[in-house]
This record gives sequence, structure tokens and C-alpha cells, in this order.
Amino acid sequence: MVRVGQRLYKERIQRKLTIDEIAKATRIKPIFLQAIERGEYNTLPSPAYAIGFVRNYADYLGLPKAEITALFRREFDEKKAFKVLPDSLVKTKEFPVKRIRIQQSIFVIIFFLILITGYLLFQYRFAFLSPLLKIDSITQSPSSQEVTVSGITDSNATLTINNEPVTVGNTGKFVKKFILFPGKTAVTFRAKNRIGKETIQKKEIEVKP
Repeated sequence: MVRVGQRLYKERIQRKLTIDEIAKATRIKPIFLQAIERGEYNTLPSPAYAIGFVRNYADYLGLPKAEITALFRREFDEKKAFKVLPDSLVKTKEFPVKRIRIQQSIFVIIFFLILITGYLLFQYRFAFLSPLLKIDSITQSPSSQEVTVSGITDSNATLTINNEPVTVGNTGKFVKKFILFPGKTAVTFRAKNRIGKETIQKKEIEVKP
């Protein structure tokens, strides 16, 4: 079966016409005329243009327009010729503007709720958690029975060592020096926050004479 492009090509050759001559007469770009003759319809601008180009080309060559156009429609597979991208990329989901705005509002509300919840948990964490209490070092002076204890706790906690208050710095660090009798002595560290939550640690310190 002779294709439309081949028929147009043979007729043009028989009439000894060039592509440039037909392009000038029909005002169709040479590249489009060549695409029609080769059956490369995917290079044409659009389906409507493709049919119009074929009709004008056939009319200029004196071929029956209706017959050529009908044959071209059968031959021309619009879906295959112009479907360059897959459906997943070509078909975009259209969301109503109202729905998009609702979703954006929900995201903003959730974000602020998380932000506020985090802030409240940070501010009132003392109501749920006992204060931090960590003893970093316990050292005895080489020349005396003086013992130095250092560590860290919450900056707003009240700290006592054997019921004696200890000053806590802005960062929560503390250092305490006291005198102990030679031998082993039990020392109680107690950190208490404003809500009443407390952390207790007991250490047995051995002091050399």
C-alpha cells in the first residue's frame, strides 16, 4: 500500500518540482514538507497543522484533496505521532484552589501546634523530669583531708551535699570543698527542682589520713 507521503513525493518528482518551490507556493516550511513525504509526522507542529499541510500540498500538486486527506487520517496515528512524554508526566493533577488553600492552612496550623507544644514541654519539663545530677570528679588534697567534688546539675535546681547547700552556676556546674574524717564516709548529693522533683545520689568517699 502506497503511503500518502510516498504518493505526494512521486507526484512532485513527476512534475519536476523541488521542495523549495512547493514551500514558496504553499508557504509551508521545507522541513515540514520533507517530514510529510517521509511519514515523520511527529516533527509537525500539531495534528491540525499536519492535516492542513497535507491538504494544501495535495491541492498544489492537483491531487484530490478529500481522498488524500481521508487516506492521511487513516494512516496518521495521532496518539503515536505526538505522544512524546508518558501519561504520568503529561497528565497533571489539577487540584482546586480552595483545596490547596485548605491544605496549606492545615500545614501551618500543625506547624505552629508542634512549635507551641515543644516550647511548653521545654518550659515545663521540670514537672515531668527529675533534675540532672552528675558527679564528674572527687579528689582529695595531697596535704590535707580536704575533698573537692565537682559536677553538673540543672541551673535552676537546689543542690545539697549532706544537707549543706551548694552554689550552682548559670550553666549548672558546681564545685564543693569540705573536710572529711579519715576512712570511708557516705556522702549524699541531692538536686531538687522548683516543682519538687529530685534526684539523689550517694557516694562512698574514702579519705586517706
